[in-house]
Amino acid sequence: MRRLLGWVTGMALAGMPTLALAEGAGGSYKGIAQIYFTFITVILIYGVYDVFGKKAMYVATPIIIFGMYMLLPKT
Repeated sequence: MRRLLGWVTGMALAGMPTLALAEGAGGSYKGIAQIYFTFITVILIYGVYDVFGKKAMYVATPIIIFGMYMLLPKT
């Protein structure tokens, strides 16, 4: 039963791109750039935590997130 439910859900998502949060044809690189920048942001925040400790991480996290957001390509 679980396998059938998973199959039906998968087919429904594949059949309706809007439910799968898929971008239509002619999309840009913004989605993959967001994924890369998210990974880089997490690594930078962990590096600050590892080197300077928890208090510095709390201060640097909003700065890093804002900076990475500003670096994202605007389309």
